[in-house]
Amino acid sequence: MKGVLPTMFSRMREDIQTVLRKDPAARNVLEALLYPGLHAIWAHRIAHWLWNHRCRWLARLLSQITRFFTHIEIHPGAKIGRRLFIDHGDGVVIGETAEIGDDVLLYHNVTLGGTSLERKKRHPTLGNNVLVGMGAAILGPVTIGDNCRIGANAVVNKDIPPNCTVVGIPGRIVRRDGIRVNDSESPVMDNVINRVDPQDAVIQELHRRLELLEQHNERLEELILRMEKQLAGHSEVAYRPTQEVASCCCPCHEGERNEP
Repeated sequence: MKGVLPTMFSRMREDIQTVLRKDPAARNVLEALLYPGLHAIWAHRIAHWLWNHRCRWLARLLSQITRFFTHIEIHPGAKIGRRLFIDHGDGVVIGETAEIGDDVLLYHNVTLGGTSLERKKRHPTLGNNVLVGMGAAILGPVTIGDNCRIGANAVVNKDIPPNCTVVGIPGRIVRRDGIRVNDSESPVMDNVINRVDPQDAVIQELHRRLELLEQHNERLEELILRMEKQLAGHSEVAYRPTQEVASCCCPCHEGERNEP
């Protein structure tokens, strides 16, 4: 216990410095202390200690309370390294067997989820200095190498070697060691480049039908405009003969017509 508290306070100071270093919007320590991501990490450090010391119900209780206030769910069994920064934080989910290295940056709505119901390693392992963009999902017991960048909304379910940039659904490597990689060279693609995505086909069909509806709408508008013009012309023609007949049949004009 004597060594636990100094280590904990040292890590807390380090976490504050991480916020100040990685987010220019945090101008001082007081502002950094308001970050929900910081609160979630601190609470997790306590919950993880309780979890490792077999106080698991209490650890889960603290985890759920933290989730309620921060909207960040970190299972107390997850292993988190130093200087983790959760920016914005809302919607982040980190599963029980997930492992996160040092100097990792997670944006909001990131999921480190499992794909199995078995009680074994089923969540991702992130190396050091990994960035995971907004809305990305890393699923299953995969390993993301050091210095990787996972793009926003990407879905990754394969191992990624170090120093890679991954984007898309499914995730594909677009850069490795700073050099652009062709889609055909990406091991993550699994030869799905030429495979038709059913969702893409549905979206394309919806676009085609929408274009047809717009064309029909334009034709209907033109037809309505022509009909309005024709109706206006018929109204004028019908109005003029009525006036002429009325003037011819009026008795007051008979004398004028009979005069030489």
